[in-house]
Amino acid sequence: MLIRHLQVPVTGPSNTLPSSPRRASIRSPARRLRSMVVSIALLCVLAVAARWAWQLPIAHQLRTSWELSQMPPPAQLHVPVEGARARQIADTFGAPRGRDRTHAGVDIFAPRGTSVVAATRGVVSAIRDQGLGGKQVWLLGPAMERHYYAHLDDWAAGLAVGDVVEPGTLLGKVGTTGNARGTPPHLHYGVYGRNGAYDPLPLLRKPAAQPAN
Repeated sequence: MLIRHLQVPVTGPSNTLPSSPRRASIRSPARRLRSMVVSIALLCVLAVAARWAWQLPIAHQLRTSWELSQMPPPAQLHVPVEGARARQIADTFGAPRGRDRTHAGVDIFAPRGTSVVAATRGVVSAIRDQGLGGKQVWLLGPAMERHYYAHLDDWAAGLAVGDVVEPGTLLGKVGTTGNARGTPPHLHYGVYGRNGAYDPLPLLRKPAAQPAN
């Protein structure tokens, strides 16, 4: 007689204890608290980083450029040569200059080395020594118009592309560089709007608005 032995699996006590509802309820608030603390810490780090980045020079330049792009063209300009008076500036805008060009600005004569200053708020977009203008500075001003200061004897110490300037900020000194060699020292000042160069003299001669009482 064949006896079959049946092998019945014997199960012992489980090594894994079921998590008790009470223990889970205790662990869950602790995890939530830890997660909240980590989130708050990350937010604090991000806030500090954002504040630091906001104060960087490049951030100031970008903010100023955006503000200038939203502004209308200036209604009045600061005379860009120290001590010069607007009524003494001859209006030579559009005067012939050779066979193929006209004068795209005004010339403000002054002794060599006289301070050249910004006529409006702006961002320095270029500092060059080349071509007809010789030593020159370009500013990006309100309404993204370009302001051109040429024939400088030298630039202001430390002036750099990206600098934010205000009316009266020193840009350089009156000179005779570029095609002004052999002429009396003067600043060539030009303004370029959406449709090209326009005569800045009326804006230089316009009196500054008086502050409200």
